[in-house]
Amino acid sequence: MTLFIVHCSLIRTFVKKNVNHIVMKKFFYLILFSCFGLSVVYAQKTYTLSSPDARITVSVSLDTAVSYSVTHDGEALLAPSKLSMTLADGSAFGVAPKLQRASRRSVNTSIPAPVYKKAVVVDAFNELTLKCWGEYRIVFRAYNDGVAYRFVATTGRPFQVEAEQAEFNFPSDFPAYIPYIRPGLEGRFEQQFGTSFENTYSYSLLSEWDTQRYAFLPLLVDAGKGRKIGITEADLLNYPGMYLYNDAGGHALKGVFAPYPKEVQQGGHNRLQGLVKSREPVLAKYDRGVAFPWRVLIISEHDRQLADNDMVYRLASPAAAMDFSWVRPGKVAWDWWNDWNIYGVDFVAGINNDTYNYYIDFAARYGIEYVILDEGWAVNLQADLFQVVPEIDLPALADYAAARNVGLILWAGYHAFNRDMETVCRTYSEMGVKGFKVDFMDRDDQLMVDFHRRAAETAAKYKLLIDFHGTYKPTGLQRTYPNVVNFEGVHGLEQLKWGSPSVDQVTYDVTIPFIRMLAGPFDYTQGAMRNATRANFRPVGSEPMSQGTRCRQLAEYVVFEAPLTMLCDNPSNYEREAPCTRFIAAVPTVWDETVALHGEVGHYIAIARRKGDLWYIGAMTDWNPRTLAIPTVFLEGTRYRITILQDGVNAHRYAADYKIVETTVTKGEVLSANMAPGGGWVALLTPIE
Repeated sequence: MTLFIVHCSLIRTFVKKNVNHIVMKKFFYLILFSCFGLSVVYAQKTYTLSSPDARITVSVSLDTAVSYSVTHDGEALLAPSKLSMTLADGSAFGVAPKLQRASRRSVNTSIPAPVYKKAVVVDAFNELTLKCWGEYRIVFRAYNDGVAYRFVATTGRPFQVEAEQAEFNFPSDFPAYIPYIRPGLEGRFEQQFGTSFENTYSYSLLSEWDTQRYAFLPLLVDAGKGRKIGITEADLLNYPGMYLYNDAGGHALKGVFAPYPKEVQQGGHNRLQGLVKSREPVLAKYDRGVAFPWRVLIISEHDRQLADNDMVYRLASPAAAMDFSWVRPGKVAWDWWNDWNIYGVDFVAGINNDTYNYYIDFAARYGIEYVILDEGWAVNLQADLFQVVPEIDLPALADYAAARNVGLILWAGYHAFNRDMETVCRTYSEMGVKGFKVDFMDRDDQLMVDFHRRAAETAAKYKLLIDFHGTYKPTGLQRTYPNVVNFEGVHGLEQLKWGSPSVDQVTYDVTIPFIRMLAGPFDYTQGAMRNATRANFRPVGSEPMSQGTRCRQLAEYVVFEAPLTMLCDNPSNYEREAPCTRFIAAVPTVWDETVALHGEVGHYIAIARRKGDLWYIGAMTDWNPRTLAIPTVFLEGTRYRITILQDGVNAHRYAADYKIVETTVTKGEVLSANMAPGGGWVALLTPIE
């Protein structure tokens, strides 16, 4: 700007000496207009960005701080909310910004998605990039179903992030579905950064937020008129995860982040965890510039749209430059939930080769891809994956499984896996093991987030699958490393083995497809063959049961996203329930197409998914009996053979009651999904030639 003023001054002096007053005056104002015209562009304070369909608009203000607001069809969904990052050297991104250049682009492309709920993801957005002096830029994107922004540091020098300001100021006191950190740590905020990321949802006004507790993501805000706003993050690779908090009693939320660990000690569950004893006064450390995670707002007009949203997948980094063609999603015969409680055999059931051979034989009979050896195969309290209990011969088990086209997956505690990750992966890959279920991370500070990336990369190097249990919600790592086939971060079926019998898992089951599933797949571990009504349910550790009907458990294999899906019950029970077992074993775990049919958060859901020319439909209800009209306009063919598994007439009293109906359906027909309280309905449609 100073250069322009000096330049104009010199021109004026020159003109005074060489032309008459009138000509000089006209010429001076022409130059002055040009100079200050450039100045106006330089000093522009507000930018707007609209979605491709022009219904969502983001307004970005550059004043003493950067702030943004969001409207949908002209109505405010997010009031002006500030964003900034403060560095340890005292500088800041987004504070008193000095804009260097603003640029825009529009993208309309598609993303191949080989291990996902659809084969191709449409990626269409408008983007605004604000490049600022101070070696950073801010990128905003507007999609038809949401908005996102991220900071990008462009420096080549080391730096540290001291704090981040991420505000979500809502124009009204909206109600929200809030996944608080589990009770017991009220007021002890630093301790809340150690959590399993598992809880049910509290539904309350934002102003009624429990100010003693943080909440993890995703979180869903009800903006009225059917609209919902989901808050989450994407492309979290080397930065602490975000929590939300409201300490003012109003309707504004702010991001909170775990500081960088200073002292970490081995301890916790069977000495398998890394317990943070002290933290540094910064959030993250870097050797050079980096792209920070996306802050994501997902916007829907109808609840069903939330059950089929791709924002996190779109925003994630593309697949790493490695070969992932070997990745084989599938189902897993699982031992831990059913407590190895098989029966009708001539050996003592437990953690031994006889028991696992039985699981392998069961998996082979039904075409189940994997068997997992959960906690217990390695010597307890040693956190050493090379110390195997004497009852287990792993090489023999791997050979036995391979001969039957079944893969083995090994459970591993975080500390045991992390202490020598490279050797663990190399050794067990050479043995024939197909993957690891890594558990008890229970943190998402920068060190732990980076562990997830390193584990994914190292496992991929040795062609091993990874299932992250005891961890935070997915943020797109499954796109960057497709060998990461599942995550926990969910209040799954394991919760019914213990705790209060009053927990309402049925309502939770028809809530998570609209909230937790926004982030990506989850390791819920469904498939219980012992099923209970609301009145009859009770926690039993060695013979656990589910809440709701048998058909609800079957429908969860279609409704819930999980490229690696557990069969939680024991093979003996599955053998007694062969029709259900055959159905479960046949359901795909990745899909070519997904269509959300019906949905209301906390009440009911219906989803159709296609694999090849087969269609599956799954529906679930809350504790209210319900009939949903299922349209079939999505079918590609004209006539289909349909097999329906639905709640029996007495399922309201005996939850395992179900019946099988086989008939034909023509495209366009409307099916009736009749469900008992806590019930489900599931169907397979096969085209008729």
